[in-house]
Amino acid sequence: MSTSERRETLQDLYDVDTRRVPDTLRTDLQPDFGLTGVARDRYLSYEFHRLEVEHVWSHTWQMACREEQIPDAGNHVVYDVGDLSLIVIRGHDGEIRAFHNSCLHRGTQLRSEAGSVDRLRCPFHGFTWGLDGTMCDLPCAWDFPHVDPAAYRLPQALVDTWGGFVFVNPDPEAPTLRDYIGDLPEHFQRFPLEERWMSANVAKVLACNWKVGIEAFIEAFHTFAVHPQLITTSGDTITQYDVFGEHVSRMITPVGVPSEHVTRDVGDDEILRSMLFARKGLSVPPDGTVRGVLGDEMRAQLAERTGRDFSDLSDAEALDGIEYFLFPNFFPWGGYLTPLVYRFRPWDDDPGRCLMEVMLLDPLPAGPRPAPAELRFLDDDEPFAAAPELGFLGPILDQDTATMPRVQRGMRASRRARTTLSRYQEVRIRHFHALLTRYTGDRPG
Repeated sequence: MSTSERRETLQDLYDVDTRRVPDTLRTDLQPDFGLTGVARDRYLSYEFHRLEVEHVWSHTWQMACREEQIPDAGNHVVYDVGDLSLIVIRGHDGEIRAFHNSCLHRGTQLRSEAGSVDRLRCPFHGFTWGLDGTMCDLPCAWDFPHVDPAAYRLPQALVDTWGGFVFVNPDPEAPTLRDYIGDLPEHFQRFPLEERWMSANVAKVLACNWKVGIEAFIEAFHTFAVHPQLITTSGDTITQYDVFGEHVSRMITPVGVPSEHVTRDVGDDEILRSMLFARKGLSVPPDGTVRGVLGDEMRAQLAERTGRDFSDLSDAEALDGIEYFLFPNFFPWGGYLTPLVYRFRPWDDDPGRCLMEVMLLDPLPAGPRPAPAELRFLDDDEPFAAAPELGFLGPILDQDTATMPRVQRGMRASRRARTTLSRYQEVRIRHFHALLTRYTGDRPG
């Protein structure tokens, strides 16, 4: 099959026109999961937060880091969420393990930050374990006749990898990662995430519940109000929403087409001028389309940046917002224009705050793999735009995150017991809360 035929075939999978579904039919495309709204206590209640700690964070597969962040023996990160704290570390044998971050003597946290160590030594009394979790130093062993060093191993969580990411699950009886993520690997065959490198890694604490953050990024409904600069180039109202299996959902937002919220004609030249990545002077030939021109521009820029061939990418793969969500908190993006990954998790033990983390995964250039970006942790008063490595996405993320504390504050002020959800555009929120109900046993209101 020729390159042009391959691109045509792939384009059929994501044809923009097929998403122009009549309003009378849109609501029949996905189930409503029995939800018309969500109890606001789910965002405010400390009791519900504790249900999540006990039943969600303790029993689900969660992305902990990229493999490239821990390439050598002793390299590690600390993954904290709720009461859970894990040391995700690479051993001398190359295997990645996740140890519960608590000394078996009196519970002291063994590691408080990422780094590299030869052994895991408690800073309080010096109890020490090797990188494989076996004990190698028991201070004053004469005073611990009841401790068998050979059996005194650090407890482990489950670990597996996919797409260059390391996943952990504290539940020893959990299903395998492959069973948990279902068909997700097949969806990413055309844009394998293991062939990317982390060019940005930015985090910030937000004054909202982690679910408020999640929900802002699983619908495009907010685009015309929050991102008015995008409505001439983003088809928010013709976004396609899908739910796959138990834990995965997706949306595809076409780029290079105007929103239906624009009430005037938007010409091709205006769309080209509005696209931040496009070079000046681009024009649409008589027999061409604006998406075709933008797709060619993106393919050319990818080849220039990486020294690799991207000629078989469809316009949709080159341009569109293809965003997946893996319950409970992981957002890997397909496509190439916005190579994003998000992660949200509760901050400390406070249902009113969360940690938002943003990664950019650029295609690997020809030659050696670049070193992954160091974590940039923004202060409360620092915007995402203060991280230049995010490029044009920083100001857009600031628009998103500016609404989240207002949602949290408005929830507290509301006289209504629950929210009201749209049938189609917020189907992924319905799916998300249906899963929360399954794990916590608490009804959504």
